[in-house]
Amino acid sequence: MLLHQAYMARALQLAERGLFTTDPNPRVGCVIVKDDIIIGEGWHQRAGEGHAEVNALQQAGQQSKGADCYVTLEPCSHFGRTSPCAELLIKSGLKNIFIAMVDPNPIVAGSGIIKLKEAGINVTVGLLTEQAEKLNVGFCQRMRLGRPYVRSKIAMSLDGRTAMASGESQWITGSAARQDVQKLRARSSAVLTGIDTVLSDDPSLTVRPEGDWYPSGQVIRQPLRVVVDSQLQISQQAKLLQGEGKVLIVTTVDTAVDYQAEVLTLPSQQGRVDLPALMAELALREINEVMIEAGSVLNGALLAAGLIDELVIYMAPKLMGDSAKGLFHLPALQTMAQNIELQITDMRAVGQDWRITAIAKEV
Repeated sequence: MLLHQAYMARALQLAERGLFTTDPNPRVGCVIVKDDIIIGEGWHQRAGEGHAEVNALQQAGQQSKGADCYVTLEPCSHFGRTSPCAELLIKSGLKNIFIAMVDPNPIVAGSGIIKLKEAGINVTVGLLTEQAEKLNVGFCQRMRLGRPYVRSKIAMSLDGRTAMASGESQWITGSAARQDVQKLRARSSAVLTGIDTVLSDDPSLTVRPEGDWYPSGQVIRQPLRVVVDSQLQISQQAKLLQGEGKVLIVTTVDTAVDYQAEVLTLPSQQGRVDLPALMAELALREINEVMIEAGSVLNGALLAAGLIDELVIYMAPKLMGDSAKGLFHLPALQTMAQNIELQITDMRAVGQDWRITAIAKEV
């Protein structure tokens, strides 16, 4: 069993190489083993290109007959941009296939496993499932719940402040933390902000990698940038409308202004964009992971609506004072019983700052 786990762990390492490039497809890795020797490896590198199994089988060649295969996600059984991987695995003459998790996509959802078994291949499912799920948390949630996984990034001072009373917030954290944020952007399908942040900071919200963490030779995939702008206050000269990549402006009003972006009108909830409707719309657009880079008002509204799945808080060793802005704009809580409890899943130093990752605490 330990050897099986080691091979699947290798497949997961390979899958992670597609962290920034496979969207909207899941990140998948594959390892082919014969006589305790790895004879083929592969991972899905970009949507529309070869799947992990295809790349691994190409490397293994004729040696794949009678070999074992370790793959992090159930092989597809349908025609999409590429042909079904399940059929290719069957033709290759594999003896055993180990699968980390069943594909949550209803189009697949076990049908690939059935095909493999019907062809006489021994199939084992459930090896390092938790790790495989974590790697594709957004894809899995979109398939199961019909909404993307939402991760809110917030930079704050030691006294829990995110901006000065004037709105000034650049820069609370150091350069190492800001580059770490670039990695979160790069893995996201979309970056979502509010009009207040656009008006106060005029951000570009593009991926700008420094160092060697972005895959060499790969064109930088820019996430969709989404602006929640209920009353359509955004200027045509805003930085994010000038840069590369697609922009979606979400509003509650109609407009005749010709923005260099798509404008989407959604239903209004008390004069503001219906946020659950927005998340449903993003899921329809195959958005797996959404990164929130916004102020306290939008973050508070998303949190109150139960739409934030994960908080990534960068805490700087600074004090900003009582008049500075807090993390979330929320209704006043009167008792301790009304507290929103979180579970911290990770805490680590990033340069001079601390990164705290938390999720809603399970009751």
